[in-house]
Amino acid sequence: MVDMDKLVVLVNSFGSALVSVSGELGVNVNLNKSQVSQGIKVKNVCAAALIGIIGGGLQGSALVMFDKDSFETVITTISREIITPNLDDAMSMSVVEEYLNMISGRALIHSAIQNIKVTPPQFIAGDNIRIVQNQAKDIRCFTLPFNILDGGAALYLVLSFHINS
Repeated sequence: MVDMDKLVVLVNSFGSALVSVSGELGVNVNLNKSQVSQGIKVKNVCAAALIGIIGGGLQGSALVMFDKDSFETVITTISREIITPNLDDAMSMSVVEEYLNMISGRALIHSAIQNIKVTPPQFIAGDNIRIVQNQAKDIRCFTLPFNILDGGAALYLVLSFHINS
């Protein structure tokens, strides 16, 4: 379980980390602040990477979810056009997983919450991937939508945590 102060720190840390890590890798993203919301609000998702987060009084998950254009942009840009984006390709999956690892590492260091452990990332691919939100009253989910500035592609950061009731 997590208190609300830690939750605010984590949401802000993950959002900032996604922007800074992406920029360092050559992917210019912008948080669509007017669309930040509680709950899970994503559309046209074809790929996602998921990690579990536990420790330091936390229990939850972080996902980066991609539409087709953002998946292609991230893979092409991060690999410097060496890897052709393909949802069935292990190298494309590895790029997405490492992207989430870098974002998570930066966010967790920035949050300064002690004793946190993360699971290895899992890659998910398919047509119109969606998440069915847990209906338990002690689960809080947040969607932070980002736009890739060169082309308007969308990617989403979805955070879900068990909180004290």
